[in-house]
Parts: sequence; structure tokens; C-alpha cells
Amino acid sequence: MTPANIICIKWGTKYPAYYVNRLYAGVARHLNRPFRFFCVTEHTEGIRPEVEIVPLPVEPFADAIETTLAESKRKGAFGKISLFKPGLTDASGPFLGFDLDVVITGPLDELIDFAPGKICMRHDWLGARRGRPDGHGSVFRFDPALHPYLYEEFAADPAAAIRNHKFSEQKYTSSVAQRRGDFEYFPGEWIASFKRDAMRMPPLNFMLEPRLPQGTRVMCFHGNPKMEEAVEGFAGGFFKHTRACSWLREQWLGEDD
Repeated sequence: MTPANIICIKWGTKYPAYYVNRLYAGVARHLNRPFRFFCVTEHTEGIRPEVEIVPLPVEPFADAIETTLAESKRKGAFGKISLFKPGLTDASGPFLGFDLDVVITGPLDELIDFAPGKICMRHDWLGARRGRPDGHGSVFRFDPALHPYLYEEFAADPAAAIRNHKFSEQKYTSSVAQRRGDFEYFPGEWIASFKRDAMRMPPLNFMLEPRLPQGTRVMCFHGNPKMEEAVEGFAGGFFKHTRACSWLREQWLGEDD
């Protein structure tokens, strides 16, 4: 069987190496096929040897990203555009990509096999509520050979790509794919939000640990709390308080699994 391709990007020092290591461990526990795991980074220290390191590209549009993002208070993750660069790795076929602030909680094989040939993301929670077609970028499936335009359109005019998509990388990715007819939403129950789907409303958040919704394969920790805070319990005020989370301790801790 051809190995599946898994990829993440770690630029800067916001996330320590153990985020990559624990993501790898989660994939290894929940993927029922051989796989290659790539990390695109300029900081390799502490990353486990099973991870294939891809040097972070020095993009010609890096200054344009910084200058254009300075126009807005938003901090779009446009460094992720490098993941779509044709020839970035020597692997062929689709890639399943993850942000580092996610925890694998269930089987991943269906995410890899879902809607072949399409770019896949979850419908963004806020976008869905407001009737917008935005995809959420924490989990994404793409094929560099089939979808090189994700990189090429951005590289041709990065300032316009950023401004025309409200300074949001995930809006850029999903909108461009939708215009090409190459987009499909992952089933919403596969990808959950900790702050929207797991945290309980008061007063239950003071009495019960956060829930793990049935069918969740990936739990996203966009915003706060992050995993370190949620696993021990988070005192974030009346609505953001959470008790210690046993299922998160089981699924995320233990990078040497």
C-alpha cells in the first residue's frame, strides 16, 4: 500500500517540538495504514526522528505578507501557503494537513479517502452560523499535483489575495478551491472545536469535565484554552472555566507512544 502523506508546518517558536511529536503519535495511533509524516520548519531541535523534516521555504512574497497583514489587526497564517507549493516534498498523491494546535481523537483513514481529488476542510463554525461558505483551516486535505493554483494564485499577487479574502488564510484556501469547483466539506462531526463543542455551559463546566463528542476524529484548540491549559483545567472566568480533561490527557500526553 502506498503510504499516506501527513504534513504540518512549524515556523517560529510559538509551538515547541513536542507539539509535532504528539501530533505524530496521535496519527500513529489512529491511522490504519503506513504513512509518511512531514514537518516544514526552520527549527528541527527536539523533533522525533520518524518525522521527515522539510526546510521552511524562503518565499519571495514573505515581505508582502508581512506588509499587507500590518494593515489589519488579524494575523492570518499565510505562511501555510508554502505547504501547497508543488515539489515541496518528494511524495506524490494527496496530503492530510494539520495545524499544530489539534489533538487526534479518532480514526483518520476516512479523512484521507474522503472526496478524492477535492480540497477538503471543515465548514468553519462561525461561518456556518452566519451563512458563509468559509472553510476552517485546522485540518485540510489537498494534492499539490492537482491543486498547484493554491500556491500559484497567491504567489502571483499576494497582497490582493490577502486583502480580497479578509486577511484570512483559510478563507483564501476555501474560496479559491470553491471557485475552481474543487472543494468539499469534511463531515462536521469528524472535526470538533474544544471551545465550541467540548466546553460545557455554566454551571456544568464547574462540575463536569469537557465532553468528547461522539464521532470526533480531530479536536481543534483554536483560540483559548490550548491543550496545556485544558488538560489540567482552565480558570478562564465564569463561561470559560473547565475542569481537568481525562480524555485529553489520554489522547495528547505521551509523545513517546
